[in-house]
Amino acid sequence: MDYNLESIKLHAKHKGKIQVTPKIEVRSKEDLSMVYSPGVAGPCLEIEKNPEAVYDLTIKGNTVAIVSDGSAVLGLGNIGPLAAIPVMEGKAMLFKRFAGIDAFPICVDSQDADKIIETVKMIAPVFGGVNLEDISAPRSFIIENALQDLGIPVFHDDQHGTAIVVLAALINASKVVKKPIREMRIIVNGAGAAGIAIAKLLKSADHVDEEDVITAKEVIMCDSKGIIHKNREDLNDAKKEMIQYTNPNNEEGSLKDAMHNADVFIGVSVGEILSQVDIRNMAESPIVFALANPTPEIWPGDAYEAGAVVVGTGRSDMPNQINNVLGFPGIFRGALDARAVRITPKMKLAAAFAIADCIEYPFSKMVIPPSLNFDVASKVAAAVKKAAEEDSTAYNKK
Repeated sequence: MDYNLESIKLHAKHKGKIQVTPKIEVRSKEDLSMVYSPGVAGPCLEIEKNPEAVYDLTIKGNTVAIVSDGSAVLGLGNIGPLAAIPVMEGKAMLFKRFAGIDAFPICVDSQDADKIIETVKMIAPVFGGVNLEDISAPRSFIIENALQDLGIPVFHDDQHGTAIVVLAALINASKVVKKPIREMRIIVNGAGAAGIAIAKLLKSADHVDEEDVITAKEVIMCDSKGIIHKNREDLNDAKKEMIQYTNPNNEEGSLKDAMHNADVFIGVSVGEILSQVDIRNMAESPIVFALANPTPEIWPGDAYEAGAVVVGTGRSDMPNQINNVLGFPGIFRGALDARAVRITPKMKLAAAFAIADCIEYPFSKMVIPPSLNFDVASKVAAAVKKAAEEDSTAYNKK
C-alpha cells in the first residue's frame, strides 16, 4: 500500500482529522440561556472570584495545546507551520484516543523563539498543558526552559517523551541481557533535542532524588562529526553543556570508534550509518535502538545477524517499536489530573518505569509494549499523578 497516497485521500475526504463537538445540546431558549447569555455570567463571575474554579467550570483542565513551528517535523525537516498541521492533528487524535484529552494544534507562523514564547504565554489561560512539538534544537530548549513558570505543564515531547520511552525500553532490555544500566557504556548518536534529552536522563542530569537515580556507567554522545569532546571548537551551547554529563574520559574519534566495547547504541540520527562490523565491535550481548525514521541506522535483521540481542526501531512494522505514543498521553493525563504546574524529573522516571512494568516478562523481541496497547496510558497516568503529588516541585509557582 502507498500510505502517502492513501493518507492524502483520507485527509481530503474528512477535511482533516479532528473537530470540536459540543457536550451539551441546545434545543430550547432555556438551554441557550444556560450555556450562553444570561446564565453564563454565573461561571464567569465564579472564576473571577476564585481562579482555580476554571478547572471545574471550563475545558482548561482537560485541554492541551500542541504548539509547533514546523521546523523539525519527523522525517520531513523544516516544512513550516501549514504543512505541519496534519501531524499536529494526528497527535491531537492520539491524545483523545489514548487519554481522553482534548488537544488542539497551534501551528505558529514564526521560527523566532521569543515570538513563540510570547504566543504560548498569551494563549495559556485556556489550556491545562502545552505540548511543544517538532521545534528544532537549540530553540526547542530555549522555548521550553522559558515557559517552566507558566503555571501549567510545558513539555517538549520530542525531547522528554522520546527519552522516557527509550529509558523504559532500556530498563527491560537490561533485564534480557542481564546487565544493569549502571554498568553500561552507552552511545547516543544524534545531538538534537531527542539525543540530548536521552543522554541527560541516562546520566540523571535532571538531579532526580538519589533513590530514583538511574545512571549509566558511561554515556558517549556523537553528532555528524563524531564524538563530542571538550577539545572541539564547533559545538553549540547545548552540545557544550553535554560535556558535563558525557564522555568522562574525553575520548575523541568517529562514531565507529565510539562503538568499540559499547553495551548500547541509541540512534536518533540518520539511516544506514552502522554496519555489521560496528555491531560486532560492541561488547557482549549488545543492545541496539536504531530509531531513525523511516530508515533505521541499521536494519534489525543485520543487527541480529551481527550479534545484537535486543533491537528496537521507530517503525510500526517491526518488533520493539519505541514510540512516543506510549508516553505523552499518560504523562499529560497524570499531570492534568494532579493539576501539576510542571513535569518534573520524578514524574518522568515514574512514567518510564510504568511503561516498562507493562511487560511482565521481557524478552528479545518484546522489551516495550506495542504502541496500540491502550492500557499503557492509564498506568502511566496513575504513576505520574502519584509522583506529582509526592513531588513538591510539581506545584511550586514562581
